[in-house]
Amino acid sequence: MATKKPAAKAKPVAKKSALKTKPAAKKPAAKSSAKKGTKYACSVCGMIVSVDTVCDCVGVCDLICCGKEMKVKK
Repeated sequence: MATKKPAAKAKPVAKKSALKTKPAAKKPAAKSSAKKGTKYACSVCGMIVSVDTVCDCVGVCDLICCGKEMKVKK
């Protein structure tokens, strides 16, 4: 007949107040760098895009053409 071994003692858990952690800082929502009238050009094919309406997305929107991100035309 098999005998059971006594259970290992659990380590005491530290109280939450004892842990010194900083509260998570809220980051401001990223704003799109595209402004009305900004022009973007594709470095591969040369297509140019002009921004007429700016979106209100939470994240940053990327303009992709020919598999690469379009760059601001100066």
